[in-house]
Amino acid sequence: MSAELTAEAESIEGALGKFELQAMLQGADDFRGAILTIHPGAGGTESQDWAEMLMRMYVRWAERRGYAVTILDRMDGEEAGIKSATIEIKGEYAYGFLKAEKGVHRLVRISPFDSQARRHTSFASVFIYPDIDDTIEVDLREEDIKMDVYRASGAGGQHVNKTSSAVRLTHIPTGLVVACQQERSQGKNKATAMKMLRAAIYQKKLEEQEAAHALIEATKTDNSWGNQIRSYVFQPYTMVNDHRTELKLTDVQGVMDGKLDEFIQAFLKRFGGNAA
Repeated sequence: MSAELTAEAESIEGALGKFELQAMLQGADDFRGAILTIHPGAGGTESQDWAEMLMRMYVRWAERRGYAVTILDRMDGEEAGIKSATIEIKGEYAYGFLKAEKGVHRLVRISPFDSQARRHTSFASVFIYPDIDDTIEVDLREEDIKMDVYRASGAGGQHVNKTSSAVRLTHIPTGLVVACQQERSQGKNKATAMKMLRAAIYQKKLEEQEAAHALIEATKTDNSWGNQIRSYVFQPYTMVNDHRTELKLTDVQGVMDGKLDEFIQAFLKRFGGNAA
């Protein structure tokens, strides 16, 4: 086959693959952007470092797809890594793709923080919400929201925020908590936090409405960190194993650099657009 025909065949194959995937993304919110939150599991610095590695992985994935990424909130660990992070990913079908990433992610590696170079296992959880807009109604009453303000964390020197501009909102009826320190203005941070809270409440209502669905039940995780969706093994061999689809890839560094599409495609092909 000539080079021209080969290129044409690959182009057709790629177009068919894209069409197939989008045909699976028929959920009410699949076309939307996404809000992604990451929290480390137990284990202190080890898990906090792993959470930061996951954040970078998703940022790189979004950049590869041409999506816009904004860090809405980030709380750094004392020694390394992060205690939590929330990022907004704007782009068509970002939520539809990223809902495949919801769950607990497990890392196995020789710890860079262990002076005896022992192997450690770390966990971090990833939650995905659709980035809803103002056309969707979510009942938010002022009396149901508790607002706390604090100084934003960040680099030292002139960049240290000397005013309490960061905002944390707690929705009392549901217990949902969001925070934003992206802007230097408290008002802008509150507006962004309100948007995050609306998205979280909207997602919670969707899950409550669909709680009877077996697939929704199967994707729930608890706080024991015992039902991970994917394992990333750095030592004694290299392997990323998705426990839901059984897809295994040996290019760990490539995956950590944002090459997640094979996992996302395998998930969508197996579970379809109804998975959430």
